[in-house]
Amino acid sequence: MSSSLSPSAVALLGLAAWMLILLFVMVNQRGLLVLSGKMKVNAFAPDGSNTPEGFGRRLVRAHANCVENLPLLFAVLLYALATGNSAVTDGLALLLLAARIFQSVMHLISTAQIFVWLRFAGFLVQLLIVAWWLLRLSGLAG
Repeated sequence: MSSSLSPSAVALLGLAAWMLILLFVMVNQRGLLVLSGKMKVNAFAPDGSNTPEGFGRRLVRAHANCVENLPLLFAVLLYALATGNSAVTDGLALLLLAARIFQSVMHLISTAQIFVWLRFAGFLVQLLIVAWWLLRLSGLAG
């Protein structure tokens, strides 16, 4: 086995790492609120809606959005890696990862219209990449 990872493997691990980073930010934010006495440990709304300045809600949604899309992204990348077809996904794998991170960061920054449009653009890039991969992996596209 080679010691260097393919771009597809890096993207797969990067997607998992990004979700972990978002979780650490969430734990840190909530921990600081509890330790500072601003919130009780059992007072957090599951959707983050009762955290200061709305950041908690955006953070929860950014993480949930990653969770919602992870099965699709993982399935295609894992299939390509497991079947020896990572040449199909390698070329755009890092762009997919970057688009996922970009989408989440836009989500964290604001819900102003421009950021929602930017977030959508990042999501659309991911959808188009995965659709292209599925076409190529299925043999429907060259």
